Formats: sequence, C-alpha cells, structure tokens
Amino acid sequence: MSGCLAANDWICPEYVRSRAQELTDATVQHVWITGVSVLIGIAVAFPLALLVRARPAWAGPVLGLTTVLYAIPSLAMFSLLLPLFGLSAALVVTGLVLYSLTILVRNILAGLAAVPAETREAARGMGYGPARLLWEVELPLALPALLAGVRMATVSTVALTTVGALVDYGGLGTLITGGLKSFFKAQVLTASVLCVLLAVTADLLLLGLQRLLTPWTRASRTRVPPPVAEQQPVPDDAAGAGGAGQRGTGSPGGARYAGGGTWNTGGSGRRDGAGKAG
Repeated sequence: MSGCLAANDWICPEYVRSRAQELTDATVQHVWITGVSVLIGIAVAFPLALLVRARPAWAGPVLGLTTVLYAIPSLAMFSLLLPLFGLSAALVVTGLVLYSLTILVRNILAGLAAVPAETREAARGMGYGPARLLWEVELPLALPALLAGVRMATVSTVALTTVGALVDYGGLGTLITGGLKSFFKAQVLTASVLCVLLAVTADLLLLGLQRLLTPWTRASRTRVPPPVAEQQPVPDDAAGAGGAGQRGTGSPGGARYAGGGTWNTGGSGRRDGAGKAG
C-alpha cells in the first residue's frame, strides 16, 4: 500500500489512480441523475408557468406549492416517495424534479412577464396567433431569464444529488458518505472536489450557451452612449463691460484674441497688452 493510503492522507494521488474506475462510474451516475432531473423539471415547469400566466388566480397556489416542496427536507421527501418508487434511481430523480420546480417556474414567469406589451401587440397586429406568438416572439425574448433559471436549477441539483446516497443512488455523494463512515480522507476529499468541479463546469457551459443564444443582451450592455455636446466656454470678460457691449451692439467686446490681449470696449481705441490699435 502506498504511503499516502497507509497514512490516510487527505491528498493522495495513489487513491485517484487505484480507484479511477470507481470515481468515473460515480461521476457518470451523478451527471446522469442531474441531467435527467433538470430536463424533466423544465418539462414540468414550463406548462405550469403557462397555466399560471393564463390564469393569474392560480399563481398563489402554484407558487406556494412549489415553495413548500422546496422546503421539505430531503430525507422526509425521499421517505414520502419511497412507497411509490422503492429504492431506485427514479426515487432520487423525482425528488430532485420537485425541488427544481420553484426555481424554474418563477424564472419562466419572470422571463415571459419581461416581454414588452408593445411587442406582443405588434405581433398580434401582424397576424400572429397565440402559439406562434409564444414560440417565435415571447420565448426568444424570455430566454435570458429562462436560461438563468436553468443555470441555478442545475447547480442546485448537482449539490442535491449527493443526498441520493441515502438510497445508494447519489453518484459522488455515495462515495462521500462511504468515506465519512470509514473516515477515508482521500475518498471524501476527492469526491467532494469532483462534485464542486461538476457544478462549476455545468454553470460555465450553461453560461456559454446563454451568451450564444442571447447575443443581444451583451450588445445592450456594451453599447456606447452618444457623445454629449461640449458647452462653449464663456469669455473671461463676459460679465464685465465687454459683455455689456456684446449684448448691446454685437461688438466683440471682451473677446480674447490670439495676439495676446483683449479688446477693450471702454472707448480707448487700443488693445491691452498688444500695442496700439491704430
């Protein structure tokens, strides 16, 4: 046995090499459970959001129910679902779908509500029906908020998937739980780091997808404002006698010239600091 394994160190490259297949299998299971849960969550949240928008009176009950589901502790949630699904991956996926609804429904509603009413009216005036209006006008404009919700739901689901270790379907969470029970430091740290890397990678990938699908959001943030016209400087002597001459006669009294002085409109007929005026 390698020195770091025998010493039960937190950082142990030998553990990664000797358990590479186990780590790979746990990571694949983690990604699979997360991906399926988020996709099903979107498929359930989207009709719910459309229902709430069509019937505003249902907004309170639907949003309240999703909030209550999110507040249920994971152990209690899995216990409630156990009679329906048994000890299976479906149990974990169903629980994660229910947890994701509160984030997804609210963000879909926020995105649809952000579509300007003038845009909807213009589309209706062009003959767009409800379905075409939704798919070709409203959804593209709602994409920034919708994708932001998907990002939050995905990162949250990556973390919550570890709780599936309670029923032995937790991906990397199963390794973390097993390592904690046996106080296997390298296993706990390695699985935890992989879980964090999964969350960061998923967030960055979805952020890239969001920027790719919504380029106009970046354009609006980087748009340069039009230049402001500079105010012409007021001549130094405008408030004095020269200014009075300007207002009364239109003469250049008090204006500064390149010769070095200022025209004196007091009637002396000379230029201060520049010799005789003639």
